[in-house]
Amino acid sequence: MKNRRVHLAIVLAVFVALGMLILFAARTSSGQATRQKSGPATSPATRATSRITPTANAAFATAATQNAALRNELAWTFGGKQQHGWYLYDLLINKTLDTPHDPDTTGFAAALATWQKRSGLGASGVLDENSLMRMVSQWQGNRLKTRTVADPSQLITAPPADFYDPSRAPELRQVEHKTYEAYKEMLAAAIADPALKLAHTSGNDLAAKESYFKIVSAYRSRDYQDELRRKSPNSGSAGLAVNSPHFTGRALDLYVGGDPVDTKDANRAIQVNTPAYRWLVRNAERFGFRPYFYEPWHWEYVK
Repeated sequence: MKNRRVHLAIVLAVFVALGMLILFAARTSSGQATRQKSGPATSPATRATSRITPTANAAFATAATQNAALRNELAWTFGGKQQHGWYLYDLLINKTLDTPHDPDTTGFAAALATWQKRSGLGASGVLDENSLMRMVSQWQGNRLKTRTVADPSQLITAPPADFYDPSRAPELRQVEHKTYEAYKEMLAAAIADPALKLAHTSGNDLAAKESYFKIVSAYRSRDYQDELRRKSPNSGSAGLAVNSPHFTGRALDLYVGGDPVDTKDANRAIQVNTPAYRWLVRNAERFGFRPYFYEPWHWEYVK
C-alpha cells in the first residue's frame, strides 16, 4: 500500500512538471511573437511618447498650448541682453530632445518632459525659462574649454578660396591645423550631399561663386579682437567676447546665409532656416564641431 502511494506521488509530480514546462514554452513563444511584431528600435523620446496615457495626453495638450506661446514670447536674459522666445533655437532644442516633433505638439511636450525628468527638473513638458537655461548651460558646456592663444606653430594659412572674403589678409586666414583638416572633411561631406547643391570644383573645393560653408573668420589675435570690440561697442558679452575662442584658432565662423555675423534676431531667423545651417546642426558634431547657440555661424572644434 505504501509503495502504491509513493508511485502515485511520483506520477503526479511528473504530470505537474510537464504542465509547467508546456505553460512556460507557450509564454516564451508568445513573448517572442510580440517582440517580432514590435519593429525596429526607437529612440527613448519616441518610446516615451508612445506610452502617453489619456490623462498625461491631456496634460501635454495643455503644455503644447503653452509652448506655442512661449516659443515667441518667453522673456529671458543672455549676455546682458533681453531675449524674446526660443524660436531661433528650434533645431538645437529638437536635437537635444531627440525628437522630430514641432514645438506646439503633444509629442514635443512628452519628449521635453522625458528630458526634464532626466535633467532633474519638473517634468511639466513646458519649455519655460528654467528649462531653457538648463539647455543653454548644456550647449555652452559642449564648447571649447580653453581659450589659450594658439602658438604660431599650431596654425596654417588657409587658401583665399576657402574664405567668404577671398581678399582677406594672410594673417586673418590662419586656422589651427587639426581644425582645418576637420573643416575640409566636413566640407567634402557637405559637397557630397546632393540636397545642398553646393557649387564646387572637381577637387572637392567650393567654387568661387559659392558662399555657403566658406570661412568668414577663424584665428584672431587679442589685438585684432580688441579692435573689433572698439568698432562694435554695443556687441556685449553675447557677441564679441573679451576672451574669445577665436584666439585658439579652433573657432570658425562659417557663412550660413543672411548677413554673415549680424546678431539681430531678424538676421538670425534667416540663418537658422537655411539648408546650410540645418545640415550643420545634423552633421557637424560627427566632425568634432559644436555650435555657439547664440550665433548660427559660429562653430568650435572640440576634439
